[in-house]
Amino acid sequence: MRGAVAGRVAVVTDSTAYLPVDLVATHSITVVPLQVVLGGRSLSEGVEVTSSEVAEALGSFTPVTTSRPAPALFAREYRRLAAEGARAVVSVHLSGEMSGTVAGARQAAGEVAGDVEVHVVDSRSMGMGLGFPVLAAARAAQAGQDVVAVAEIAARTALATRAWLYVDTLEYLRRGGRIRAAQAWFGSALAVKPLLELVDGRLQPVERVRTSSRALARLAELVAGATGDQIIDVAVHHLAAAERAEKEAQRLREVLPHVRSLHVAEVGAVVGAHAGPGMLAVVTCPAQIR
Repeated sequence: MRGAVAGRVAVVTDSTAYLPVDLVATHSITVVPLQVVLGGRSLSEGVEVTSSEVAEALGSFTPVTTSRPAPALFAREYRRLAAEGARAVVSVHLSGEMSGTVAGARQAAGEVAGDVEVHVVDSRSMGMGLGFPVLAAARAAQAGQDVVAVAEIAARTALATRAWLYVDTLEYLRRGGRIRAAQAWFGSALAVKPLLELVDGRLQPVERVRTSSRALARLAELVAGATGDQIIDVAVHHLAAAERAEKEAQRLREVLPHVRSLHVAEVGAVVGAHAGPGMLAVVTCPAQIR
């Protein structure tokens, strides 16, 4: 997905931000897709493969893996934006602890250094934990801020953003190697429903809860306790669990006193492949970033 930004700083991200299409268009954000390998076919997330296809594949035990965009793809987008008049580029991506995407962006930034100045920011998150910093960067760019200021607001917003995750089973995270610490903590207990938090780019265990209903109620309590009286933006993500996500959104509206915006969206194929059907995540971002 291409953004046009003649005369100002361009903002680039990857497909795991799961930003609403209207916001991508409004803020002229360029989105570079990750790849999903489904049954031996490599497909671009958000372009050639959907969340529902991944959920169906996981349910039928079809192999699903993911891979970062090639550095050449980033380099091509950076050069295109420069050719279209961008003064510089800020490229914000999912956690480098969970993907090589940000490393690929940095490699590409070095390759195009003679053509355009590129600042790469590791959000240390994913989903709207990445999306909120991208939006903050895009708004700063539209306001005419320079490339250093745009990169700094992206980094500050990323630091202020928090994300919690519920999964029906740890199996999909285990397959993808995303829960080394959590796996030891949860052990082999099969009857528990795990709650995790993204901490400095990695998933860390928070609590073990016996039932999904109690786990989701507890998730809302954790979010409320962490945000206090702040005015916040909130996102609720899910995979193949729309009703569960809407119920959680309503619960959050009841327990959070100062919500500026609340956004519910299904995750894409990449995060879905690692978290599995039934997953639910809550992401918060303060409305005022210091």
